[in-house]
Amino acid sequence: MPNRVVPVLASLALVLIWWLDFGIVQPNRIVPGTGYGLVEAIGAANSAGLSAGLLALMVMARHRFRARFYGLGALVALLLMWQPILLAEFADRQLPADAAYARTAIGAGFWSLLFLLGLMAIEVLSQLPSPRGHHLILVALVLVVWGVCVAAGRLDSLSLVTEYASRPDQFRQALTHHLALSLSAVLCSLVIAIALAIMMMRRDRWRQPVLATVSFLQTIPSLALFGLLIAPLSALSTAFPFLQTLGIRGIGWAPALLALVAYSLLPIVRNTYVALSEVPDDLVDAGRGMGMSERQLFLKLKLPLAMPIIIEGVRVTTIQAMGLTAVAALIGAGGFGTFIFQGLGQAAMDLVLLGALPTIALALAADGVLTALGQVCRPAGLKANG
Repeated sequence: MPNRVVPVLASLALVLIWWLDFGIVQPNRIVPGTGYGLVEAIGAANSAGLSAGLLALMVMARHRFRARFYGLGALVALLLMWQPILLAEFADRQLPADAAYARTAIGAGFWSLLFLLGLMAIEVLSQLPSPRGHHLILVALVLVVWGVCVAAGRLDSLSLVTEYASRPDQFRQALTHHLALSLSAVLCSLVIAIALAIMMMRRDRWRQPVLATVSFLQTIPSLALFGLLIAPLSALSTAFPFLQTLGIRGIGWAPALLALVAYSLLPIVRNTYVALSEVPDDLVDAGRGMGMSERQLFLKLKLPLAMPIIIEGVRVTTIQAMGLTAVAALIGAGGFGTFIFQGLGQAAMDLVLLGALPTIALALAADGVLTALGQVCRPAGLKANG
């Protein structure tokens, strides 16, 4: 059956790269630059080659032949690997040699192409059979080519790279704070959620109040919750000065962590409770008949069977925490949100991207890792049926 998703995405990409600016040249980091269309940016030959690649995707997706999706995957990967080379070509063509502060920026056409190629890659990879080794090879090749171009200095004129080059230590510190805060919140939420789920299973009267409470916490706007925690934590640290030595104040990591934990509870609590509750009674009875204690039933039967659904809750929570951690920079928690709000204040959009793109990348990485972990943890019978 012909694939209908790839032709639509490729057609849209072809229209947008010819309609929108492919690249921009800025006199400095703040002044708006001059946009360049596809041919002006990368030349007629590269423009024709890029268009031909998108047309080839449309044709290949509409025809049935053996290893069609392998061919589509290879072509999408080649187009993705070509993008940093095209950015370097744009800089060589249009960046003034005598302008010390001039830089290139990515245009809307390039962003659209990159986004749509990413969607096509997801669609094609989802159609490839397991095992997933070839998936990883294609992704690794794309990342390697981009990494080589950056390491070789071919993208040094790119505004986003220039912003990073001026603050590498701040970037590493932001990465450390972002990961530490978001992962700590997820870990704390997981421990609390498992305890609450067990309590709800043992005492059914607790189910409604617990689920209502964690659902209510999820409805509070993030900025409001961050603000609500400032006053009580400030009063607490003033009353007990030793808390200040631990870094617990009205602003900083403490209110951010508490807010993130509150937001992270609902998906994990709900998934954990449902997963543990839906373990078949006949399996539990069989375990008891074999002489297993309640502790053994939980650790060796219920928890392994429930693990894929629990991991799905952790996946949703982790992605959510990665994004909300950026907002926590408003109360001094650090992380990539610092760059986002600095860039907004300075009208420097590439500084905003320096914070936004790594946040998105971390969320996508967490999604991929936890999705794969959920597949690994599925019992053999469920894998076969799935």
